[in-house]
Amino acid sequence: MGINSESDTAANLQIGPTTLGMVRLYVAGEGIDLPMDFDPEEAEDIAEELRAAAAQARLIAEKAARKGGKGKAGKGKAGK
Repeated sequence: MGINSESDTAANLQIGPTTLGMVRLYVAGEGIDLPMDFDPEEAEDIAEELRAAAAQARLIAEKAARKGGKGKAGKGKAGK
């Protein structure tokens, strides 16, 4: 499955600091239990990538809306 593949798989995402000074992304769902720890610099890099991807997605959605397509995808569902 790739970035552009849709999925009905649902998962929860929790983000927060650990007691060891790491930033944890924790993904949990049916059959999924995935903690991922990053040092603060790596977490900031990931945050920058998320912001850049959000900006690109916003442009794509706006372009689709101008062409009469779907302007916004559903929120809060993993894989969509």
